[in-house]
Amino acid sequence: MKLQIAVLPGDGIGPEVTDQAIKVLKAIALEFNHTFRFKTADVGAIAIDNHNSPLPDATLKLCKSSDAILFGAIGHPKYDNNPSAKVRPEQGLLKLRKELGLFANIRPVKAYDSLLDKSPLKRHIIEGVDISIYRELTGGIYFGKKELSEDGNVASDLCEYSREEIERIAHLAFEAAQNRRHKLTLVDKANVLETSRLWRKVVTEIAKQYNDVELDFLFVDNAAMQMILNPKQFDVILTENLFGDIISDEASVIGGSIGLLASASVGKKYAMFEPIHGSFPQATNKGIANPIASILSAALLLEHFELFSEAQMIRIAVDKSLKLHISTPDINSNYDNISTSKVGDFIEDFINNPGDTNMNFNNIHLGQSTII
Repeated sequence: MKLQIAVLPGDGIGPEVTDQAIKVLKAIALEFNHTFRFKTADVGAIAIDNHNSPLPDATLKLCKSSDAILFGAIGHPKYDNNPSAKVRPEQGLLKLRKELGLFANIRPVKAYDSLLDKSPLKRHIIEGVDISIYRELTGGIYFGKKELSEDGNVASDLCEYSREEIERIAHLAFEAAQNRRHKLTLVDKANVLETSRLWRKVVTEIAKQYNDVELDFLFVDNAAMQMILNPKQFDVILTENLFGDIISDEASVIGGSIGLLASASVGKKYAMFEPIHGSFPQATNKGIANPIASILSAALLLEHFELFSEAQMIRIAVDKSLKLHISTPDINSNYDNISTSKVGDFIEDFINNPGDTNMNFNNIHLGQSTII
């Protein structure tokens, strides 16, 4: 297969982790005889610095002419600490989602056996957790009309949803549930919000087309509590933009590090793949950023094009790296010399030598050859 992939590294640790994802995709291309072409463009704070726009026209044009987009992270303290800034890095990401029609954000959450003790939650609570969160991405309060009174003392943000916006992501979520454990949970606030009542009505109607999927409902406050008390009850979670943002970040603690969570943002024509973590500017260029989320996002990219064996190869390599503690300090306190790039090197080597499992631990942790 031939794919042109737009690469938007962004800010902070974005370029470092994205480099490792590209490294792994190149290893996959070599192993499976594919051709992946990569072209890089600016987005976020670096785009504001270089082009006076968080999403330059050239970047958007590249994305629209590519088969897929590999995204890093955006954000910078000079904007985070300035609430009066009129142009912000995050505007680039929101505009990109809207321009490309990326209405569904898919976030897998998995508890790895080798990392159960890294989570702040008890082992018996998280063991076996495997959740897929479907978050609506281009509607709701994030995109609604925003107003500030002339005196600056009153502000409002409009939350608005249409039947069509709910239907299109609901179908994706139900289809996903059919291929998993046949359960879907709608997270809303239907006891208070009119938009949530519309979500519940539409999703209930659509459920009749998927008789093999069990549908249940949770208010978002209860869902947040249940994510900590009993996350194993969830299979597919479907929810609106704001609730999905919060619930999926909360779920990140299950795996022990937000640096493990990948995501896919898809629409009718375009698709973008990115780690859910932020730009983490404090870690920039220190080699401590966890690239696993970005690498697993590359696996989601491959799955999008039905390259399932290739995606599975990446997941096997990631699992092996975690079992052998070839990981960055956020989840590996035993070794302080496993850098961002060394994690990528190991996964690359494993993919290109899939039949060789004779691992030399001393060489691995000295940063020498990983597979002998």
